[in-house]
Amino acid sequence: MATGPVQQPSRAAAYPHSAGLPAGPHPTGLPGDPRPAGLAGDLHALARAVAVAATEPRWRERVLVRLRPVGQGFAEHVRVTEGPTGLYWELLAHSPRLDHGVRLLTREHAEIVAAILSVQRAAEQPQTCPDEVRGRAGHLVRTLARHRRRGADLLWQAYQMDLGGET
Repeated sequence: MATGPVQQPSRAAAYPHSAGLPAGPHPTGLPGDPRPAGLAGDLHALARAVAVAATEPRWRERVLVRLRPVGQGFAEHVRVTEGPTGLYWELLAHSPRLDHGVRLLTREHAEIVAAILSVQRAAEQPQTCPDEVRGRAGHLVRTLARHRRRGADLLWQAYQMDLGGET
């Protein structure tokens, strides 16, 4: 069982929207809209944009605008979790028994990047049926929700002993 940092390269850094963008808070892109809170808020905003009638003017453009902060937020998540100083390294240093879970989460990063790119490609193509764009966006939202649950479960497994149970 490995106890050091996970050394799998992630394709998440290859997401094209993450390069050259400001590292700070990202704009929502639509005037007058409230700023969503983090990646979960960005996903919610994407889901709302996709749910609007596809006959609305600039529907695809709005979907792409809402997808961009999801890509940026996910790229930041990968940066914070992977690598020799990332959260996954810390988890393995604290609880080496979680190696399998950490590797699973790291592999999911590539799947999520692929899902983001899939939504992007579909939304950029005017001939792609809106239902297909919606289906791909739904897959992305479900995949990210599953990833967040697994990450939260892993954190709980790592630190539950420290947080106790004794009163």
